[in-house]
Amino acid sequence: MTETVEQFAARAARWLAENMPRIDPADPPYTVRAEQASWDRAKELQRTLHAGGFAGICFPREYGGLGLDFAYQRAFDAACRGYEMPLILNVPTFAICAATLLDMGTEEQKRDRIGAAIRGEEILCQLLSEPSGGSDLAGVITRAERTADGWLINGAKTWSTSAFAADYGLMLARTDPAVPKHQGLTMFLVPLAAPGITMRRITEVNGNEEFCEEFFDGLQVGDDAVVGAVNQGWEVASRQLFHERRAVGGGSEFSSGRGPENLQEAPTDYPALAEATGQGDDARVQDLAGRALVRRVVKEQLIEHVGSAIAAGTLPPTAGTLIRLFHAETTELEVDTALAIAGTAAVIAEAGDNADLLGLGIRYLSRQTGSLGGGSSEMARNVIGERILDFPREYAADRGVPFNQVKRGRA
Repeated sequence: MTETVEQFAARAARWLAENMPRIDPADPPYTVRAEQASWDRAKELQRTLHAGGFAGICFPREYGGLGLDFAYQRAFDAACRGYEMPLILNVPTFAICAATLLDMGTEEQKRDRIGAAIRGEEILCQLLSEPSGGSDLAGVITRAERTADGWLINGAKTWSTSAFAADYGLMLARTDPAVPKHQGLTMFLVPLAAPGITMRRITEVNGNEEFCEEFFDGLQVGDDAVVGAVNQGWEVASRQLFHERRAVGGGSEFSSGRGPENLQEAPTDYPALAEATGQGDDARVQDLAGRALVRRVVKEQLIEHVGSAIAAGTLPPTAGTLIRLFHAETTELEVDTALAIAGTAAVIAEAGDNADLLGLGIRYLSRQTGSLGGGSSEMARNVIGERILDFPREYAADRGVPFNQVKRGRA
């Protein structure tokens, strides 16, 4: 490939103008992630990108990508800001699951699943959290037992993002309860249409039903479903969490069209909001908006700095947690600021020009999503302290204890 970044960007701009639907970047079309139609539309757009030769820019060519470095992806991101893009495929399909398979999967898994995702044929999701697990991912009790034909899986998962639209899921299960909890886990690549899986939608406080819970009752998978090595699933899960924390913060090289639009919502236009509520000259409102806007700029600079440092080896891969934590805090600050400026117009539906501000109140109901994805913000601070700053690890009563001997529940 001898095409320079500038030549690639110019070619991309010409192709986008001829092939992709135009949008207003300041007012992008709202994508309802809980509706199947949104995912069908995203797959259609992804197929168009693939046909045009602009899909999977940073994925290796042997798995369906272009094999280019991040500079080309950044150039394409800049070129596509005025066009409709399949942004909901970024997380978790590409930036988390496909990236994890690229690091840890078999050649067949990488060729088949990554290739199908890049072509717009399949969607991938994560099956990690459990009803009784909380933030203790290594404490999963979903079990996979060896059979003559492969593995028999029983258990449950919950808070699985967009699982209803997915074709395959990366699922962590316990394969050896007689060793400490981190040592007896295995990651599986599970086809979600297989017999033995019951899926239900979860209704959130804001009415959204994007998250799902899954029940596994006698699910049969073969040895080809194992990702990584048997009983080495924590290594895969750790790499998966690395990708998730970078993706949640917006720092993944495998996200196409990355930026504020990844949230499927345009960033709040604080000057316009202040004018709409008659507070354009209010010094307090200007101060609130200024703080949020500065934080937004710093976040983008942090993404660039941490990403470059990880690539150069001056920061460990776990430093992606810095992006994830700062993203969560910035998102909460931005939502809180918008609500503070809008006031009652964001929580009471009124006729007139300000009726659309009710969306700010609805968005507030899910403001803490960023502080939970990829593990809670409290867990993120532990990772930063222990794995980046080299602080002593917190005490854990179950450390080194065989999982089947760990006391649970009430004595």
